[in-house]
Amino acid sequence: MYGIILQISQTTTDVVDTVNQAASQIANQIQQPKEEAISIMSLAIKGGWIMIPIFILSIITVYVFVERYIAIKKASREESNFMNNIRDFIVNDRLDSANSLCKSTDSPIARMTEKGLQRLGRPLKEIEESIEIVGKFEVYKLEKNLAILAIVAGIAPMFGFIGTIIGVIKIFHDISIAGDVSISSVSAGLYTKMVSSASGLIVGIVAFVCYHWLNIMIEKIVQKMEYNAMNFIDFLQEPTR
Repeated sequence: MYGIILQISQTTTDVVDTVNQAASQIANQIQQPKEEAISIMSLAIKGGWIMIPIFILSIITVYVFVERYIAIKKASREESNFMNNIRDFIVNDRLDSANSLCKSTDSPIARMTEKGLQRLGRPLKEIEESIEIVGKFEVYKLEKNLAILAIVAGIAPMFGFIGTIIGVIKIFHDISIAGDVSISSVSAGLYTKMVSSASGLIVGIVAFVCYHWLNIMIEKIVQKMEYNAMNFIDFLQEPTR
């Protein structure tokens, strides 16, 4: 009887020790610090060599957008009384002052007006055509390099798709070498596939948005140019009324 009691006591002690060890292991796992979040640079490296052209396209997108945005914003600035002063100069036959004002004002509208002043004395239709030609050149200068953004918006996702294909090929290659399908054998290919696809799409979307944003800004400037060109033609007809 005494032996049975000793055996039960020993068994109970073993169970308690096992429970304590399990609890200790769980506590240690809980207290272990969490792994740091993966950095953008390490993600880019896992994307493979296809990330190099995608990165270059992102740099081109940022450069073209900033350069064009500054140029278009500068062209959109307009002197509040510019056209009123031009009208007063024309009505009072002070063409030299009007030309000087146009030369001192750096804007598409001023250059269009200056060309119209240079054609004074010729038929009104010819003046309108000369202003229209200058306007087209000004719009062409505003749209300079915008096509690059459109190209980037089209080819960046394609590079991402190429990265997807490379990642899939890498997965099958690693599986064939390892001889089994496991997380370790497919993780590298999955990283290449997902990171390159996401990067290509992000760069393409950003380029697409920037392209249309700048086009909207240019359209507003074109409307102002057309409106002021119409006013200039009206000013030329006022002295003859």
